[in-house]
Amino acid sequence: MAALRLPNVRRAITGLIEGVVIAFDAIRANKVRAGLTILGIAVGVFVVTAMSAAVHGINSGVEEALAAAGPTTFYVTRWPMQVTSCNGAQDSCPWRHNAPLSLREAALVGQLPNVHSVVTHIETSAPIKYNDRSISGAGIEAFTSGWTEMDAGTIDPGRTFTPREADDGSHVALLNDALVKSLFPEGNALGKTVSIAGQPFQVIGLYHNTGNLFDPGNKPKIIMPFETARRSLEVDIDWLDLTVKPVAGISQDVAMDEVTTALRMRRGIRPSLDNTFFIYGNEKVMELYNKTVLVFFLVMLVLSGIGLLVGGVGVIAIMMISVTERTREIGIRKALGATRGTILWQFLVEAATLTTVGAVIGLIIGGGLTWVIRAATPIAASIPPLAIAASLVSSALTGILFGLLPAIRAARLDPILALRYE
Repeated sequence: MAALRLPNVRRAITGLIEGVVIAFDAIRANKVRAGLTILGIAVGVFVVTAMSAAVHGINSGVEEALAAAGPTTFYVTRWPMQVTSCNGAQDSCPWRHNAPLSLREAALVGQLPNVHSVVTHIETSAPIKYNDRSISGAGIEAFTSGWTEMDAGTIDPGRTFTPREADDGSHVALLNDALVKSLFPEGNALGKTVSIAGQPFQVIGLYHNTGNLFDPGNKPKIIMPFETARRSLEVDIDWLDLTVKPVAGISQDVAMDEVTTALRMRRGIRPSLDNTFFIYGNEKVMELYNKTVLVFFLVMLVLSGIGLLVGGVGVIAIMMISVTERTREIGIRKALGATRGTILWQFLVEAATLTTVGAVIGLIIGGGLTWVIRAATPIAASIPPLAIAASLVSSALTGILFGLLPAIRAARLDPILALRYE
């Protein structure tokens, strides 16, 4: 039995090699037609590769950020953690009428027995200037002390602000990579004095972080004490949010219930009424992230599907022409004993080779774009091995599927009529 299988395997391998060689000959002989086919496949694979690399990098950033915050850390906000559309109608986004979270409520949460620490945070923007260089609207993130315990970024060189600097509202700031690159081309920003909203601030640290869905990391950003932003920049704190870290050994649910109860009692919310604030953990962040990523993947599938369809139509065209041009060759091979299966196998291998060449080109271009994303942005883009395998397999299957009709036509040719073909 094994002896019978061996010749069959050899014939299959020989047919595979012949099919690949003939496919490359067809590409050289029909450069335009083959080029259009390869282009369609390459575009589809390039889209899959590039988007997969970006999503994979963003996913790593999100996971890193959540891991830094801690598995039990949760958030308290005035608004829901979801994508909403406020159109101005009375019932549109009713949460806008919620009372703002206050600094007194933040202090109350921080004093609860099961809460280890609370970081108060607010976002705004302001112009920043150094000598003759300026940026009109750099993003500002203001925190109370202890924010580095829940942040995945690193500070090097320099340091974060001290608790005393945070309480006193000192004019100190950290700048991220994008801002340093714009204001300090020479890269020496530490210790310099910059003007933020017309006021002097000392740069005490350089902040680096991996980009993710919620913080791309490639936009100019300033980090400063919360009190500094409130007092000196007169930031509207009605939209502040809280990051709460429970005491070690206390579950997230227990701490959440304690914070919810304390805030409801302070606000005098009756048992029958809903909360006038929102509280959620990392799983809610991941839920929003997964919904956004799903949109990416749907777009990716549509675009790659169009590319593969264009390539598939090209496969049918070029393989039909190939069958017509090689009719006498097929007749001779059949006269010498080639079976329908042998002819079918040869043409399917040719079609799969054609589309696989397109896939390889698409992967190379996608790999180049991935390198550019990694070099030009904080996103640690990388191509997942599964995406590479899926691209090669899907392109080969596209060639086989769309090459099936020409292959069947070639396999069914009558050897006598084929030999008479001129």
